[in-house]
Amino acid sequence: MNEKVMVCLLALLVASPLAAQTAARVPHSDFELGDQILLEVEGDTQFTRAYSVGPGPTLTLPVIGAIPLTGVRRADVETYLIQQLGRYLKNPVIHVRVLVRLAVLGEVEHPGYYAVPAGAVVSDALMAAGGPTKDAKFTSARIEREGDRLYEGNTFQDAFARGMTIEALGLRTGDRIIVPKQGDSERTVRIVSLLVAIPVAVFTVTRLAH
Repeated sequence: MNEKVMVCLLALLVASPLAAQTAARVPHSDFELGDQILLEVEGDTQFTRAYSVGPGPTLTLPVIGAIPLTGVRRADVETYLIQQLGRYLKNPVIHVRVLVRLAVLGEVEHPGYYAVPAGAVVSDALMAAGGPTKDAKFTSARIEREGDRLYEGNTFQDAFARGMTIEALGLRTGDRIIVPKQGDSERTVRIVSLLVAIPVAVFTVTRLAH
C-alpha cells in the first residue's frame, strides 16, 4: 500500500461517524492542574483541608491515595467525593469548595495570585486584591489566558455588571485579570476639568456672597 492511499484511509477514519462518536465519549473534566479543592469532612480532621489538583487530573487524599477526577465537573464534585469517601467512611457529611488560582494584576492595590472560589463573581477576585487603585482605567480591564484576550471592553464590563461567576465565565487556574492604568492624556483631562471647575465654583460662591 503506497503512502498516498494510507493517508487517504487515515483521513476517512478520522472523519468517520465512528471516530466522531469515540471522540465524543472521551470524558471531559473541568479541573485543571493547580486548582484547589477545599474539603471539609464533618467530625474528621484528617481529611479536612485544601488540596491541590494533581496530574490526571487527580485528588490525592491521606490514607486513601489518588482519586481520579477525569470526567468530573466542578458542579458535581461534592456528590462525587461523597461517593468516593463513602467507600472508606460511614455516611460522611462532606462540604466541598473549588478554588481557581487567578492572577489579578495591574492597577489594583495588591497585585498577585489569589485562590478564588469557582462560584465567586469577578468583583470578588478584584476585591481579593484590594480593589482598583485611583489610577485604574477600569473600562479597559480584561481577562487573558496565555496571551489571548478572553474578555475585554464591553464583554468584560457586561460580565462584571451581570455578576457572572468564575465558573460561568469558564476561567481556569492561571488566567489573568488585568486592570490597566489611565494614560497621561486622561489624567491631564481630569486635571484640566478640575482647574476649570475651581474658578466656576469661586465665581458662584462670590455671587452668592453678594
